[in-house]
Amino acid sequence: MKVFADQLPAALAKKMPKAVIVAGDEPLQHRDACDAVRAAARQAGIEEREVLDVEPNFAWGRLLETASNLSLFANSKLLELRLGTQKLGQEGSKALAQYAEMMDGSDDLLLVSMGKVDAKQQKSAWFKALDKQGIFVPVWPVDASRLGYWLRDRASLHGLQIDLEAARLLGERTEGNLLAADQELQKLALIYPANTRLNVEHIAQGVEDSTRFDVFNLADACLKGEPSRASRIVNGLKSEGVEAPIVLWALTRELRTLLSLHQHLDQGQSFEHACKTQKPMIFDKRRPAYQKAISRLSMKRLHKLLLMAQRLDLAVKGASAVPLWPGLHDLAMTMAGAKGILAETPWTYRISANN
Repeated sequence: MKVFADQLPAALAKKMPKAVIVAGDEPLQHRDACDAVRAAARQAGIEEREVLDVEPNFAWGRLLETASNLSLFANSKLLELRLGTQKLGQEGSKALAQYAEMMDGSDDLLLVSMGKVDAKQQKSAWFKALDKQGIFVPVWPVDASRLGYWLRDRASLHGLQIDLEAARLLGERTEGNLLAADQELQKLALIYPANTRLNVEHIAQGVEDSTRFDVFNLADACLKGEPSRASRIVNGLKSEGVEAPIVLWALTRELRTLLSLHQHLDQGQSFEHACKTQKPMIFDKRRPAYQKAISRLSMKRLHKLLLMAQRLDLAVKGASAVPLWPGLHDLAMTMAGAKGILAETPWTYRISANN
């Protein structure tokens, strides 16, 4: 059964499962979800806890041995299997499937902590067997459009209230780094009395900029038509030392995907079918962003943007005098819908706002 991280404590309170799979790469919500499982286990009277850290050459037989060993001190235990970035492989998949067969006769609780679980893994025997008797908690980064609301709710956990505008400013200063955002809220809770209502001035004076971006944040901003956010991300990537070719690759990939979508639509295919033909396939969650982008960027405009991307690629290879980071900034801004950016820059292909 799939349960999102914010709904996990309530789900655990209703019924204690045999297994919980917490999967994803966002560290704060991943930590909170695992802590919620541990707290629920203690509440249910499970006092014994055993941890297996999966490292290279891990002996998967240890999982089954640990599960079959009777405790001298308790009737049940919490067994934590921590995979981190390790892949299951055939041996691990087989061991988890075997463990699932043993769950009916056991009062133990298995907590599997791991990275993202893709669609193929969710169809595997081990996943289906554990999911049938347990809970699957996919951990996703908080979308930028929801971040202010998420931080507003998070502040209440630290005994604070926060205006939505202040929450959005905190989100801008910590975007892509929820751990940093939570730490800032903890610091503010030490500074101000309980139930203080934080405003924009509190955040501006007390919170340092600790944003952490990646090229996928940039692609997301460009697709959704958020030029101010795209500008901030490009500048952030540059200051963090991200290589320009990586940024160019991410933008070029999205341009080609948008062109492909246009071509399928021109052939009379539905938008949903066009999304399924892409490699990688565009999943439901991201389709609204692509739909906004193709309605904003015509095929003619996309071709011109690709020409500019090619010119920037020559600059990467030292075969063009185009200023690289200003060019990447202008490319991203134009993709995001800023008007007149490229037309004002003498070295670029001139792209009018009407194309």
